[in-house]
Amino acid sequence: MSNFPSHAQVVIIGGGVGGCSIAYHLTLLGWKNVVVLERNDLTSGSTFHSAGLVGQLRTSSNLTKMIRYSTDLYRRLHVETGRDPGWREVGSLRLASSPERLEELKRLVAVSRSFGLPLELITPQEAQDLFPLMTLDDVHGAVYLPTDGFIDPTGLTMALAAGARERGAQFLTHTRVQNITLKKGRVSEVVTDKGSIQTEIVVNAAGQWAGEIGRMVGLNLPVIPMAHLYLITKPIEGVRHDFPTMRDPDLLVYFREEVGGLIMGGYERQPAPWALDGIPADFNNKLLEPDWDRFTPLMENAIRRVPALENAEIVTLLNGPEGFTPDGEYLLGPTTVKGFWVAAAFCAHGLAGAGGIGKAMAEWIVDGHPEWDLWRLDVRRFGANYASQAYTLARTVETYAKYYDIHYPNEERQSARPLRLSPAYHRLKELGAVFGEKTGWERPNWFASYEQQAAHAHEPRGWARHHWSPAIGVEHLGTRERAGLFDETSFSKIELRGPGALTLLQRLCANDIDQPVGRVIYTQMLNPRGGIECDFTVTRLETNRFMIVTGTAFGQHDLSWIRLNMPEDGSVLVDDVTSTRACFGLWGPRARAILQKVTKSDVSNAAFPYLTAQALTIGDVPALALRVTYVGELGWEIYCGMEYGQRLWDTLWAAGQPEGLVAGGYRAIDTLRLEKGYRYWSADIGPDYTPYEAGLGFAVKLNKGDFIGREALVKQKAAGLRRKLCCLTLADPVAIPIGNEPVRIGNQVVSWVTSGGYGYSVGKSIAYSYLPIEYAAVGTGLNVEILGERIEAVVASEPLWDPKGERIRV
Repeated sequence: MSNFPSHAQVVIIGGGVGGCSIAYHLTLLGWKNVVVLERNDLTSGSTFHSAGLVGQLRTSSNLTKMIRYSTDLYRRLHVETGRDPGWREVGSLRLASSPERLEELKRLVAVSRSFGLPLELITPQEAQDLFPLMTLDDVHGAVYLPTDGFIDPTGLTMALAAGARERGAQFLTHTRVQNITLKKGRVSEVVTDKGSIQTEIVVNAAGQWAGEIGRMVGLNLPVIPMAHLYLITKPIEGVRHDFPTMRDPDLLVYFREEVGGLIMGGYERQPAPWALDGIPADFNNKLLEPDWDRFTPLMENAIRRVPALENAEIVTLLNGPEGFTPDGEYLLGPTTVKGFWVAAAFCAHGLAGAGGIGKAMAEWIVDGHPEWDLWRLDVRRFGANYASQAYTLARTVETYAKYYDIHYPNEERQSARPLRLSPAYHRLKELGAVFGEKTGWERPNWFASYEQQAAHAHEPRGWARHHWSPAIGVEHLGTRERAGLFDETSFSKIELRGPGALTLLQRLCANDIDQPVGRVIYTQMLNPRGGIECDFTVTRLETNRFMIVTGTAFGQHDLSWIRLNMPEDGSVLVDDVTSTRACFGLWGPRARAILQKVTKSDVSNAAFPYLTAQALTIGDVPALALRVTYVGELGWEIYCGMEYGQRLWDTLWAAGQPEGLVAGGYRAIDTLRLEKGYRYWSADIGPDYTPYEAGLGFAVKLNKGDFIGREALVKQKAAGLRRKLCCLTLADPVAIPIGNEPVRIGNQVVSWVTSGGYGYSVGKSIAYSYLPIEYAAVGTGLNVEILGERIEAVVASEPLWDPKGERIRV
């Protein structure tokens, strides 16, 4: 090809709606040398057969903002590009065909108010007025969002491509990627059947082919093609062009108008994965054979809601494969391979997010961070446990089958378990542990054996009553009053070593890491805006050797952040050492007495101060003890080799029985940390919030020298804060917020809840929220809406428990 480019600033692999949106937004930011490679024609993968529904409300403010940006873009694309994207802003209905679903809709209305969406709860009759063909059988209510709609997938893609071409992007169709060349772990070249392109940035926007492209650079991406079914009818009497889209999740189906007829699809209980051994090379602009047997249950449900479908003439039953992930969310962002990015697997709702996906990816690539915190879509949320296709498949099938279920807080997956087991797993099981799972690890949520001790237990109402046990309070109070032993083996552990390790950590961390060997430093790593990218402890094990301990789910993310910013001269080595070390947390006022029984080392406060680490022999076990806490009590995190783990648990457990030691689960950890005001990354803190806003200024050392984010913090400190994370206590102790509930001053929504729960020691319902600084003073009255009820609340002085920190430093 005479005009085939030899170089590009960025090569985007995939000419679907995602790839074209990224090209559109990169050129909008001024990049000219943008190349899009498509194996066939634009939209020929899975974009062309999308049903095109666009629903804006998501489970977080940032995801909602991303979809709202998409709809704003779709409204103006026709004028801007001269190509009609086919945007139809007809609104949307979501029905409640059960009392439980109506409760969910009430929560959705509250969440929508937090995020500024005009979602309203309406009666069954009002829903029927909007969609007259629906029956009212079993309908308890509905919600209506007038700014939702649907869009033509091909029209949208072509409009985005036109805008990108106008600003210089080049689209090469019928061009297949054969290989991606790396040099020193960084992208350097894309090899195609038409020639090679030198580039430092590749975006894998290959949809259900993303796994195939990922393997070219040594990555396993958790993408499973799933065959998605929907029906298209001929015109039906009574169908109007202004019908809103309609979802009836209890019946597993959705509807929208199409040329006077209806499109009807859904998410069946027995889904069908496809092409697990590889997608055929000639699968372009193709569909699968109709599968009426699989579709019949959905058809029967749809007729129950819209009887006119029973006698409607059918144009086709469309069966199109689309890339799905194990949690039903997109794969976006950077990877551990420098210069290799992912924007794929849009799980049948990519049209809703396409505009926002392009904007976010372009900002991420050009500026180093997107406007919105997209952790829930970040490709790095999946750990090494998803390297197995069988495991990924089981999780993806489970998620697809339960797509329309009501997802209560603290819901647990059931497929492909157990996988990763702590050495104490069988001991915990004997004690009555009720296990949850995170990144494949089996972790105790609570111990059912304690439930009988919970006489007159506090019991929450509303959504917080689901996946709850009175044992949580027993474990909480037992830890506060005596001591608790917690299995924290699943915590992610990262080791950095080498002559450049300290220099790297000083550049990445806001706190001063240049401390004596044996010190434990609590710190954050920041982005250039000062937002919190990582939150963890760093222990200096040797002069040039450090151990980072971070959350179970955040290890892959934090490891990637470090690797993307580390030097390439070999002066720093970084490894994930999670699976080499067991960890148990021993906390509570009797923790020292328990530990002293089983070690000859002096563990007094004078000999073993707070925020230090020492090697101990505990019984027969060589261990590393860190005097830190995430529950607000005296104690230690104790690490040992995995092979010693069961013996270490047994030793500590036996020593603790005369002291009233309890086994504790992760739900108790959460209630304990809430009382103490400890922050949780991805809820209370994240890339949108700075340490100063989050009340973590004590972990920032501006005078240590330059570090990423320092300039932004200096400016913010000089200008003053505009918002602040505040602790709220609610007047009703059984009304428990779980996150995203709107927070009001009078009738004005000023924020939303970042996290919440019940504090068993303080006897209060607790919420955290970023409040405008003018409302952040202690004593300010406000209210929190929970399932439609406004609960009086007040800004409280924090932490609620042990405000002087006397219990952790004794």
